[in-house]
Amino acid sequence: MGFPLIPQGVFRSIYHIDKRELARQGIKLLLADLDNTLACYGQREPDRQLYHWVQDLKEHGIQVFILSNSRKPDRVSTFAGALGVPFRGRAYKPFRRGFLAALEQMGCRAEEALMVGDQIFTDIWGANRLGIRAYLVEPLQLAGNPGRYLRYAVETPFRELGRKRGGR
Repeated sequence: MGFPLIPQGVFRSIYHIDKRELARQGIKLLLADLDNTLACYGQREPDRQLYHWVQDLKEHGIQVFILSNSRKPDRVSTFAGALGVPFRGRAYKPFRRGFLAALEQMGCRAEEALMVGDQIFTDIWGANRLGIRAYLVEPLQLAGNPGRYLRYAVETPFRELGRKRGGR
């Protein structure tokens, strides 16, 4: 996997990831961060485009599992329920237990999984530590939390190295 803070690809959004290519590479499980990856912070329900994206992945033989660090008890369950996908809130990424629990629940090996998220120090680092392929997407919004600007600034060199590996 290489250096654990470098994603295997960087994409503008989840919608720029080629589902057919993932299926061709043997990906059976897409672990997806929720906030700023699938939806904006506070967005209670998935929009129609996201719903169709998840359905299209299923048609390509890829299951979606929401793996979120959200500490809001109903946030992840409500969103995942509306999409009809399994989930784990309070995943404590980048620690191993959330990733391992998701793999076990879905009956997949690390090499059959892909993590997609917007943060280097949680989503990418955690996945890479376990041998799970990791794609970074640009955050949906930065507004609302000054700490996010700082965090994304610190992540810039790793984002750039990931862009050289692939994505669009």
